[in-house]
Amino acid sequence: MKFAIALLAGPQDPAARSALEFARAVLSSGHQISHLFFYREGVHLASLLGVQPQDERDIATEWRQFITEHQLDAVVCIAAALRRGVLDEAEAQRWERPVANTAAPWELSGLGQWVDALQSADRAVTFGT
Repeated sequence: MKFAIALLAGPQDPAARSALEFARAVLSSGHQISHLFFYREGVHLASLLGVQPQDERDIATEWRQFITEHQLDAVVCIAAALRRGVLDEAEAQRWERPVANTAAPWELSGLGQWVDALQSADRAVTFGT
């Protein structure tokens, strides 16, 4: 079964951890994840600038490692990202900002990617509000 997963919760929200555990369970059960889509506060997971206290889980790093390890398609909604200051190199240059704060494995793209994901997935699951 193919799953498309949307995450709307930021790094401090328990839904971000729940989504990651769900994604791990999907793959360990022999299913596939066709797309991961990060929207609203979930775009903060793609930022390289967040720092967690040493005694807390760094969920953004865990997501990055999970995506890289499993070579998953991880799309960050470009409109939500720009509003929240999450920029890749191209957008930083386009908007004349001094630095980018996201890079691979994340891809900034439009909401149309989520619509495409819904068409190819057997199940769609959303975490966060």
